[in-house]
Amino acid sequence: MTNNITIIKIGGNVLDEPAALAAFLAGFTALPGAKILVHGGGKIASGIGQRLGLTPQYVQGRRITDDATLDLVTMVYGGLINRQLTAQLQALGCNALGVTGADGNVLPALKRPAGEVDFGWVGDPSPERCGTELLGAWLQQGLTPVFAPLTHDGQGHLLNTNADTIASVLARALTGRYRVRLLFCFEKKGILENPDDDHSVMPVLNREQYRRLQAETAVSGGILPKLDNAFAAAAAGVEMVVIGSAADLIANFAADSVCGTLIQV
Repeated sequence: MTNNITIIKIGGNVLDEPAALAAFLAGFTALPGAKILVHGGGKIASGIGQRLGLTPQYVQGRRITDDATLDLVTMVYGGLINRQLTAQLQALGCNALGVTGADGNVLPALKRPAGEVDFGWVGDPSPERCGTELLGAWLQQGLTPVFAPLTHDGQGHLLNTNADTIASVLARALTGRYRVRLLFCFEKKGILENPDDDHSVMPVLNREQYRRLQAETAVSGGILPKLDNAFAAAAAGVEMVVIGSAADLIANFAADSVCGTLIQV
């Protein structure tokens, strides 16, 4: 197991800013070795949905997905955003392959059962079901998969799936084949000790510290799925899991150094 792979997840803070996105994609293309890009796009989907009369609903940072919302995110994530990213990477000389979890059955998932909250058409993939053989073949051919946050249930239904979850599941599935570095990009330079102080970046975050931040409500909302997925990846043996800003992470990883917040179990 000598091959290295870098998996990076980006969201609205990069996707919504053309200059930031252009800089990120150039840096991503320049990264050596195999790589996978996973994108979100919730803000874009919500904006388009509101223009169509759909009001987004979230619980614990996760979107409720009814029939109309599934149509919306399929169009926006699997169509608009994914196709644009793939085309922009091709223009930079990165041979990108835009995919969802349904393509090649590479990422099947189970529809989340209704409990206290019925999330609707939301999928929960697992590393054990990931199509690593096909994914590895794509990577060996020099392709760079670009994953939209959509999976499928094997019964003909697409499933809206948290992009942080997809990045974590892919990293965990590939750990036996590659030395995996997993980067979660968001709007801050890392996890903040004090949410009101952008300079209070924690260089390392362990589970005990995470529980304390939750108790102090220093972390909440959309960052919670990101952190939960980061810890799941670190616990599964992913070599490096880091959370920080896209610009900083790309620059430092190109120089083989670390910034942001390193997740440790």
